[in-house]
Amino acid sequence: MANDNGDYESLRLQNQVCFPLYACTKEIIRQYTPYLKELNLTYTQYLVMMVLWEKETVSSRELAECLHLDYGTLSPVLKRLDQTGYLTRERSLEDERLLKLTLTDEGRKRKSSAVRIPPAMTECVGLSQEELKTLYFLTNKALRHMESHSGKDS
Repeated sequence: MANDNGDYESLRLQNQVCFPLYACTKEIIRQYTPYLKELNLTYTQYLVMMVLWEKETVSSRELAECLHLDYGTLSPVLKRLDQTGYLTRERSLEDERLLKLTLTDEGRKRKSSAVRIPPAMTECVGLSQEELKTLYFLTNKALRHMESHSGKDS
């Protein structure tokens, strides 16, 4: 029988910072679902649309970097958004490996409906503005640190 006097304390679920982050992410995405259904979007598609609402046109590489997604994940999302008429995909003239993604008028129309989602989600999370800023800062700090160290210990 394993020595339970602390040798395995680090393996207890309640001691994992990753678990509440994982569970919270799943719950947040679940809370987004009714709002996104009205826009005919999945959560990942919504993330793409937020970038396009901000920039209007973006390369597939820039989008992948911005969203921390690989092309295998992003490709079907972009295809579906193109099929729904929210964006257009064109091969870049400078680099044929890249797609130029452009927001369409139909995609632009969704922005006015989507503007109510962030306040609803802020209320859903139940944190003060100061707590949200701290959470945002700390999660981004951890993300930047992990990205800067990825592959170094592999």
